[in-house]
Amino acid sequence: MRRSYLVIAALVVVAGSAGALWAAQRAQQQQQQERGARRWAQYEWEMQDPIPDPPDAWEEAEFAEGRLRFRSPLDGGRFGGFGGGFGRGRGRRRWGIDANKGDRVFAQILRRLTRVHARSVEQIVDINSEDMYDYPWMLAISIGDWELNDSEIKHMRDYLDRGGFMVVDDFHGEAEWQNFAQGVARIVPNSTIVELKTDDQIFHTVYDLNELYQVSGRQIERGMPYERGGIVPHWRGVVDEKGRIQVAICFNMDIGDSWEWADDPLYPERLSSLGLRMGVNYAMYAMTH
Repeated sequence: MRRSYLVIAALVVVAGSAGALWAAQRAQQQQQQERGARRWAQYEWEMQDPIPDPPDAWEEAEFAEGRLRFRSPLDGGRFGGFGGGFGRGRGRRRWGIDANKGDRVFAQILRRLTRVHARSVEQIVDINSEDMYDYPWMLAISIGDWELNDSEIKHMRDYLDRGGFMVVDDFHGEAEWQNFAQGVARIVPNSTIVELKTDDQIFHTVYDLNELYQVSGRQIERGMPYERGGIVPHWRGVVDEKGRIQVAICFNMDIGDSWEWADDPLYPERLSSLGLRMGVNYAMYAMTH
């Protein structure tokens, strides 16, 4: 009889443990259903290169890259991209170029090459959202076609005035430059856009970048170093009255591709090396200026 009591007690413990495990798994499943299968599942159809979430996708960190989500007249069309067209998603939005693989490669690099506690996934931020002020480092891709209304202009102006820092990349040719510059003039009416030099602080925060050369998009694999007429690369910056860079401008270049295709044996390592180091330097500059 005593042995029977012991067996029954053991079964109760096992059943209780199994019940607790089942309850935990059920809670996790419910939480995943509430969040969605992936952190940014609702936007993947707008992205060029969505990839599965890493295991720690829902863990917060001290630093997260903000990815600016904006409107473009070219949204929904077939534009740019390697090999004709662009992206696997049906929506194909300009803001989503290189997303989100490029963002996540950069997050891993920032983790490995610095002591920054970086989140493994990006934070998608609508250009008219109050969430913008929570993310002091913003990446905007293919911004040469952005469309801005008055509310968005105010948000961007407030963001920069509060110390926000933005990197703009992957826009090419004089037409796209003029459209981007007009937007900057509306956001910061008294802004100054300057050509950055290799002795500027932004190129020496972590890595000393004394040689700057065009970081091409993936079309370099076909022997084409530039796109859409953007032959000459430019490293420019929007600076405030104190000389702080508010917007780092990568014009006639494709830094995002150098992150996205860093694992592609056909993409030149030399370009990925510079693109990733530039990204690290820009992040550290933003956090220290």
